[in-house]
Formats: sequence, C-alpha cells, structure tokens
Amino acid sequence: MRAYATELVEDHDTDATRRSALHRMLDHYVHTAHPAALLLSPDADLIPPGPALPGVTPETLTDDRQALDWLTAEYTGLLPAMERAAVSGFDAHLCHLAWALEAFFDRRGHWHDWHTAQRAALEAAHRLADPEWQAFAQRSLARVDGRLGHYAEARTGLDRAAEAFDRLGDTVRLANTHRSLGWTSDQQGDLTAALAHNQRALELFRAAGRRAAEARVLNAVGWYLSLLGRYDQALTHCEQALVMMRETGDRYGEAATWDSIGHAHHHLGQYKQAVIGFHNALTVYRELGVPYQEADTLTRLGDTRQATGEQAAARQSWQQALTLFTELGRPDEAEGVRARMRDRDRERGLA
Repeated sequence: MRAYATELVEDHDTDATRRSALHRMLDHYVHTAHPAALLLSPDADLIPPGPALPGVTPETLTDDRQALDWLTAEYTGLLPAMERAAVSGFDAHLCHLAWALEAFFDRRGHWHDWHTAQRAALEAAHRLADPEWQAFAQRSLARVDGRLGHYAEARTGLDRAAEAFDRLGDTVRLANTHRSLGWTSDQQGDLTAALAHNQRALELFRAAGRRAAEARVLNAVGWYLSLLGRYDQALTHCEQALVMMRETGDRYGEAATWDSIGHAHHHLGQYKQAVIGFHNALTVYRELGVPYQEADTLTRLGDTRQATGEQAAARQSWQQALTLFTELGRPDEAEGVRARMRDRDRERGLA
C-alpha cells in the first residue's frame, strides 16, 4: 500500500504539491516534538521553531508521560523524516527535530541514532551559516559523543560550543554547556572540575531566573559534593532541589535527585534513608522508561543492601542492573557490576 501510494503521488502530484505536503508533515513533527521535549526536560534551552504552515495541527500533549508515549509511537517515522528533511533542503526542520529528540534518545539509550541525527544537524547548521545554530549543533553532537565514551571529542566540541555561546552573550546556553562539561569531567575522573562547572552553571541560571534549570543543577552540585565526600552539604543542596522540582513538575529531575539523596545517606551510614531514596528514584525511572539511570540506581541500591548484610537482595539488584547495562551496550558499567558480584562471592567463599 505504501509503494502504491508513492506511485500515485509521483504520477499525479506536481513537485510543488509534493514539497508542500512534505513541509506540512515536517511542521507537524517539529511542532509536536518541540513541546514534547520541554515536557521531558523543562530546563531545555531549545531554539524555538518558526510558525507552522496553515492547516498544520500539532498533537496536544499535557505531561511527560504523554510526551514519551507519542515519541515512542512515532519514533520509527521521525528518523526517516529527518533523513527526508536532509535530502530535501529542509535544514531547519532537521535541526529542530534532532534537538527536540535529545532527551528521548538519552532516556531510551538510542545513542547511535542520536549520534547520526546530531551529525546531520551539525552539517545542516553549517549550511544555514547561523553561528547560534552551529554552536547548538556542536554541543548536541558533543553530548552524545560523551554518552558513547568518546570523551576527548566530547570535550573538544563542548569547549567550542562554550566559546561560541560566550561570544554570542547567550548565558543560558553557556550554562547548559557548563553542565555538559561537568558530566564529561566526571567521566574523565576529575570530580573537582565537574563540581566547578556545575557551580558556574548554577550561578548563570540563577542570574537568568531559570528556575527549572537551577533545580537540576542544584542536584548536580549536590551529587558532586557527595562524590567528593561532603555528604551533609550534598543533602542540603539536593533537598532544596527536590522542593523546586516538585514545584516545576520535573519528574525526571526528581528521580535523579532521590538517587543523589540515597547516595549521600548511604555514605553517612544511614542505610534506611538510602534505601528509601533509591526506591523513590527507581519508581519514577521505571514510570518514565529510563533504563540507563534505572541500572545506575539499581547498582547503588545493591551496594546499600550489601552494606546491611542483605546478600540475596544485593545480588538481585546487581543482576537487574547487569541485565540493563548489557542490553544497552554499556560494557564498562556492566563489568563494574560483575566486579561487585565477584567480590561478594569471594567474601562468602563462593568464588
């Protein structure tokens, strides 16, 4: 049926008619995907799309669950739509779609699709010769480079994006770039730099009055304080972030913050509170369909169960995490979980 429909279009419609139909379809996708992205990430600094053509009716989405459901249902159509936009000269549509899908790509672990989309968006941004779009595209590609473990490429791209946003005087996007630089520094083992980048982002977001972004970065600062052993300070930051996220309705951010709270309580020896934090995080991650973060939290929950002597529960959490990391193609994280399980077995004389 699809092939027959294509034949009819080619035989009976003019080039102008076909191009107009493609334009309306891409407008529909862009003007639905853009608000969907903001529902998934209220702190996103996306470039707003221009007005849609007359007659285009975007989907109405009211919460992050509906946004995730729509993106999941339309995913197999959105990828070829971006390919069609690239070959048909709709560079702005390609960029908007690639950027709007960032949070979805990340949540679902579609990092190779994300990389392909952002590479195409960067090429389109260069064709458009717009410095702001080029900086945005450079940052987007660098972010997925980091997810794929290409940390040197990620840092180079993020440094270029930060310089560009600084020249443009775009403090909000500069702040978000500092957040990404913080994550990359973390992956490269420099926790002090990771904290410094997030503290700088926090300053910029507060100055710009971006409350949703401020809340997420408060949690990030708390997380790095916890990793650096400053657990009481970490809890102060994360508890403030949790209140703000509930006000802004940021469910994903709330889950991440509960995970940070669990981490700090664990290292303070407050295992009961740690388990509560991890379980709260897992409930939301599973509701939102975020397997990578779910696996991360399961790993830490296993650590807490191990610390309290609950050997079977610890192994169960680690096994669930191992399954998710393996399915996501994350060998380093999977090996980290296996090492925990091997150490546990040695301690019990099972190895």
